[in-house]
Amino acid sequence: MKRNLIHTMVLTTCMGIIQSFSYAQQGALPKQADRWSIEDNGSISWSIKNELPHTDHIEMAGEKVALWVEYGLDSNRKSKISRTVVFPTFRMLPDGTRTHISYSFQDNELPRFYINNRLLDFSIEKSGKSGTLGYSIKKINHKGIMKVSAETGMPVLTEIERELFPSVDRPMAIEKFIFTNKSDKDQTISMEYLRREVRTDPSKSKVQSHSVIMGTIGEGSRLLKAGKSITFAVYYLATDTPQNIEAINPDLEEQKRVERIAEIQAPLKLETPDDILNTAFEFAKLRATESIYKTKGGYMHGPGGLAYYAAIWANDQAEYVNPFFAFLGDRVGNQSAMNSYRWFAKYMNPDYKPIPSSIVAEGDAVWKGAGDRGDQAMIAYGASRYALANGNIDSARVLWPLIEWCLEFSRRKMNNEGVVNSDKDELEGRFPAGKANLATNTLYYDALRSATLLGKLLSKPKTQIDGYRKQADALKINIEKYFGGNVEGYETYKYYEGNDVLRAWICLPLTVGIFDRKKGTIDALFSPRLWTADGLATQAGKETFWDRSTLYALRGVLEAGDTEKAMDFIKYYSRRRLLGNHVPYPVEAYPEGNQRHLSAESGLYCRIFTEGLFGIRPIGFNSFNCAPRMPKAWNKFALRNIHSFGNVFDLEISRAGKDKLAIVVKKAGKVNKYQVKVGATQLIKL
Repeated sequence: MKRNLIHTMVLTTCMGIIQSFSYAQQGALPKQADRWSIEDNGSISWSIKNELPHTDHIEMAGEKVALWVEYGLDSNRKSKISRTVVFPTFRMLPDGTRTHISYSFQDNELPRFYINNRLLDFSIEKSGKSGTLGYSIKKINHKGIMKVSAETGMPVLTEIERELFPSVDRPMAIEKFIFTNKSDKDQTISMEYLRREVRTDPSKSKVQSHSVIMGTIGEGSRLLKAGKSITFAVYYLATDTPQNIEAINPDLEEQKRVERIAEIQAPLKLETPDDILNTAFEFAKLRATESIYKTKGGYMHGPGGLAYYAAIWANDQAEYVNPFFAFLGDRVGNQSAMNSYRWFAKYMNPDYKPIPSSIVAEGDAVWKGAGDRGDQAMIAYGASRYALANGNIDSARVLWPLIEWCLEFSRRKMNNEGVVNSDKDELEGRFPAGKANLATNTLYYDALRSATLLGKLLSKPKTQIDGYRKQADALKINIEKYFGGNVEGYETYKYYEGNDVLRAWICLPLTVGIFDRKKGTIDALFSPRLWTADGLATQAGKETFWDRSTLYALRGVLEAGDTEKAMDFIKYYSRRRLLGNHVPYPVEAYPEGNQRHLSAESGLYCRIFTEGLFGIRPIGFNSFNCAPRMPKAWNKFALRNIHSFGNVFDLEISRAGKDKLAIVVKKAGKVNKYQVKVGATQLIKL
């Protein structure tokens, strides 16, 4: 399965390179063939026909578990499902980033099922002569629960739906098997009893040996009347007390999962004329928010991907996803955001040695293998934006010392040219970043801008606030002097001194209000040198791509006001990620990680809309600048049930004439209306 998956991804990327040249030649984005479709309930489905072979993977998570499912069918329609279950808070020694325990389970390890005394074989499509029944998958569906709809081969007519999902609050994943009798005769359905336990080596286990148990619920033989359904289940759990496992109710676990999904998706509802954008936004909210683990160190948002759990990073959490949580208002999301900043604050020191890039193993260890990646700029950027948008003065007071310390750290890293040096950037040496890179300096600049606003709200000394303002003004000038230049014929930015090849992160100035080189930068981003079928290449001429830079770029181009071009590419990207061959979320990277659905990237996707399309820039605890971008083909769009700036409100944008837009804010029955010129900014006070 792993080999097939890699083969599929390689083909996808090779096609992406070919399509990018086609885009350059024809002046239009490559056409896409949807594998998946959107259902009326907001889920997506793949109705399996003849577009085989195909394999894919998806990750789902709860507070104590992550469930990674690889699935697919070969050219003969033979199906295979592999489940890897990760237990973030059950750990091995020595402490490290990847010392959680995880186990994989294959279809051939499942208990045996019988229908009318004939063995059900999940590996074949057609019934065999030896008394086995085939199993033909018809549809796969996603919306926080993976559903696999199948039917048995003749002569028995039985529909089988398999549901895979993580527990919300237990270290456990569940797989349900729902049998429906589609014939006019009674059937006998049976599942064998199974309980398989694995125990970790106690000498290498943290605290004590851990048990991973695979077991059955509802085993035995049952009569299934015509037209009726029955359910069996298999659980996959970790425990330190295998002799004392709490009762497991699969239906209750599923209901709790459904309720948690609904809780995540209720706030921050995107309404546009484009159903793909609306649906992709809903999926991204789920992935960004479900991947939060309840550890002994508090709630920790983890990227996932079979590697990153019960830990926090300065980029993924502090920079990418926490500012999104300030808009979503999810109770667990906000707890994890504040907790991450508190953890980073523990590593402040009077000598201004770098805060670790990552705090891992539930807080018991750190990772700083890449040195200073500009982590302090990342933290200050994210914490200051979060503090403003969250709208809670008490939380802001908690965050201020961390922001202040990180800004001072960066100031001390200034070189003679007036820009900040750092050892690496967030790619940790995978690509060159020089002594000073554009990413670190752009984030530091934005953090200074936010700190100027935040410091005033917190009644900090005027000299300190004025100092931040002057530093920001000077840094903006120095960014232009140091990084501005002609690269491969485009008037854009050198990512570092001496850089002469286009890089994806040239998009970052557009996301912080630096538009001096917007035309050349936008042209470079969407040129065949950088844009591929899967978004931006990390470096021109290389196949490597990381979605995070594409997501920043799509947001930045909207903020820069090139709405039509931005929307073309946002629609293209969203369709590919939601309905293409690898769904339903933004991904981390390729070839590294095989396009894992790391969760913070989904937060960056949502920020395309909050900060890009709606143009929301926090400036106070109850105020923000709004610079909406209206696509020509639209007449209105809205963001509803926003939990931000200390309020819950709706934000509606509509046309108000040839070159004007109406902004309507609805809050607790009150309506405030504004009118701005297209491209202008309106101050909103709640």
